[in-house]
Amino acid sequence: MDTKLPTIDDARNELTWRGMVLGVLITLVFTAANAYFGLKAGLTFATSIPAAVISMALLRHFSDVTVQENNIVQTVASAAGTLSSVIFVLPGLVMVGWWTGFPYWMSFTICALGGVLGVMYSIPLRRALVTNSDLPYPEGVACAEVLKVGDRAANRNGLHAIMMGSVVSALFLIVIAMQLFASDVVQYFRFSSRTAPDGSEVGGATGYDFNLSFALLAVGHLIGLAVGIAFFVGAAIAWLGAVPWLTLHHPEAGAAGDVARAAWSHKVRFLGAGTIGIASIWTLLKLIGPVIAGLRSALAASRARKAGHGDALPRVERDIPIGLVGIITLVCMVPIAMLLAQFSNASGLGSQTTILVAGGIVYIALMSFFVAAVCGYMAGLIGSSNSPLSGVGILVVIGAAVLMVIAVKPLLPATAGPALVAYALFVTSVVFCAACIANNNLQDLKTGQLVDATPWRQQAALIVGVVAGAAIIPPVLDLLNHAYGFAGAPGVNPEHALAAPQAALISALAQGVIQGNLDWSMIGVGILIGFALIVIDIILRRTSRASLPPLAVGLGIYLPSAVTLMVTVGSVVGWLYDKRAERTANPGASRQLGVLLASGLMVGESLVGVLLAALVVFSHKATPLAVVGDSFATPAKWLGGLAFAAAVLLLYRWLNRLSGPATARH
Repeated sequence: MDTKLPTIDDARNELTWRGMVLGVLITLVFTAANAYFGLKAGLTFATSIPAAVISMALLRHFSDVTVQENNIVQTVASAAGTLSSVIFVLPGLVMVGWWTGFPYWMSFTICALGGVLGVMYSIPLRRALVTNSDLPYPEGVACAEVLKVGDRAANRNGLHAIMMGSVVSALFLIVIAMQLFASDVVQYFRFSSRTAPDGSEVGGATGYDFNLSFALLAVGHLIGLAVGIAFFVGAAIAWLGAVPWLTLHHPEAGAAGDVARAAWSHKVRFLGAGTIGIASIWTLLKLIGPVIAGLRSALAASRARKAGHGDALPRVERDIPIGLVGIITLVCMVPIAMLLAQFSNASGLGSQTTILVAGGIVYIALMSFFVAAVCGYMAGLIGSSNSPLSGVGILVVIGAAVLMVIAVKPLLPATAGPALVAYALFVTSVVFCAACIANNNLQDLKTGQLVDATPWRQQAALIVGVVAGAAIIPPVLDLLNHAYGFAGAPGVNPEHALAAPQAALISALAQGVIQGNLDWSMIGVGILIGFALIVIDIILRRTSRASLPPLAVGLGIYLPSAVTLMVTVGSVVGWLYDKRAERTANPGASRQLGVLLASGLMVGESLVGVLLAALVVFSHKATPLAVVGDSFATPAKWLGGLAFAAAVLLLYRWLNRLSGPATARH
């Protein structure tokens, strides 16, 4: 078995101490920002491009800096920023009342070990999904273009775009925190209403909610018009179809907003779960061939090294040897097994520790590779930010819960149900960390391929990024939990709680399966919708340039309308900007400025969100910056909406000037 690392074959700077330190420092900032944004909106953002621009701006003063060294910086930072996606699962342990906070060493170990598994699994997948694939990897290609730009003026403009976006979004959120601007433009209403015998109003209900968030606008800019339209289609299925139908045929008394939100939360979101689940399985079926080919290629490279022909491999094809990959994977399983044993004993499941640990290890090993392949493929197809992490989390937690219902639950008393739910979430958290890291790593490895980087050095940097991110995630989650709490958790004020939509859905699925009260009918309808969308997408791709990604439609169904509607607006704004950028002297650079502005918008808002959380915790006030009371709510809505629209217009006009004049189209 080949376990020897490839030798250092050139003298250029690539894997350097200064690059690693800078990458870790950027990691701490971006991971905190991503954790907050993900819990608020149910989406995370790719950190590769802003990290690359920051690296080039800071390291350009060194005469020996190289493109490959800047690539290492963004690799470290992006790995950690992506690991924050564990917030899609881990807060579920607080939501179900099992944890009251996030135990540091246990949370760190879950993130670190799961993340390292993701790095290991991405190594054989690199050959299948990067080297021998025509997947576009939009974010990886874009990041490579940024790294290859040697023009200092272009770098300076890119840094200006990031800084402007950060400042604008940060200031806007501060004004919202002062309650001078509303955070949403929202309205719910009834139709076909009638008066019930008790005098209350009942009937169909629905509404709309535009979250005045520059970060959500930026997400829409990045995902593009096709995915933005798919989000809108999902929102329409939910809020123009399912919610009105359910509230009309199953009338509930109460305010229109409460009734509509309850129907969406308890029923309609499971349509999205079914849609995302079947779309993820469809993705896996398309992946079987490429994955097998990649494993064969990795084994062939190992045999070449063992035969003494390792130097014949091109430097850009030298991974961490497959033998060492196997050893690291097995070593990771030992502390994971110890964690599982500790968790099962502490939760009162000690009588079944053996089967829980053995089954958990097998499930984590196999399912981690499954989700790594699915997420890696989707990252290559539509980008890391749009990859179906939520969907695979749904599949993983349902699989874990079903297996425990079959193999373990009959052997335990009825009171063990909550402990089994917590165990399912615990196992899912480890698998999810592997998924989100593989989801991101393949983008980074695509970037590396395009800038002539050495794969094994990038893979080593990825491990450093994982450990750095795992170190900062638990205290950030603890801070946000104490400041706001998570919607649905015991004793939390729902008005200020972070929605954490994926964690809420995944924990609800675990409870429903194990307690036997899950409404499978809605998931079944969602699966049928998913099948229909797959067929529609196939037809569109074969007959035109259009597409309707089923996963994005599923996300549009189960993410709050506050997220989906503003993301749709952002996709239209980004499309309009890109259309203008095509008429500039350098379309690629102009489009890239839009990407960097969007990245800044997300970073600025998210960092201020974390700082506000700290202020809430230490001041013991829910709204420490408020200068007006609830009576100002209506003016705040008008002021916020108008100010947001004006700020977007002015911001993109500034960006148009920065990108240069557009020429007339002939």
